[in-house]
Amino acid sequence: MDALTTAVKSSSFRLRSPSLNSVRLRRIFDLFDTNHDELITVDELSRALILLGLDTNINQLDSIIKTFIQDGNTGLTFDDFQDLHKEIDDLFFRLDDNNDSCNDDGDSKVQDRKEETDLTEAFKVFDEDGDGYISAKELQTVLMKLGFAEGNEIKRVEMMISSVDRNHDGRVDFIEFKEMMRKVIVLIR
Repeated sequence: MDALTTAVKSSSFRLRSPSLNSVRLRRIFDLFDTNHDELITVDELSRALILLGLDTNINQLDSIIKTFIQDGNTGLTFDDFQDLHKEIDDLFFRLDDNNDSCNDDGDSKVQDRKEETDLTEAFKVFDEDGDGYISAKELQTVLMKLGFAEGNEIKRVEMMISSVDRNHDGRVDFIEFKEMMRKVIVLIR
């Protein structure tokens, strides 16, 4: 199974909250764009997928990505990246949306549950040991896997944790994580 197939079969490929999805897409784009030239090349994407533990076939990846790269560019712009994501989303999740709309009578409680589920999935990415908390070490591990320079310095990671750690226990619980994410959503709206 190749990396693209693995990614799209994941239940966390798409968040139901459009604003969370937009922020996540931008963060992913910035992670993949390792030289910060606002383009993601096939090589950058391949390296990122390998870092995430996904097998990649560079030729398949190249043929898929090539159709989304604008003429004259050497890689995906953020708009191209969004188009690629939308195409994959439409291809693999269109039926899920139809089922959701049949079950969703417009009640905000249903939307709240979906948002809660998305936040829980996002939290689990960082809470590697499943103890209900994100420690500095867990955050450092994820940052290092994603190639963030901050992951190399535990002091910087600890500062990141303390910026959201409201009860000052040295780790981030789910409630603190939700508060942080909701502030991000408000900022981008």
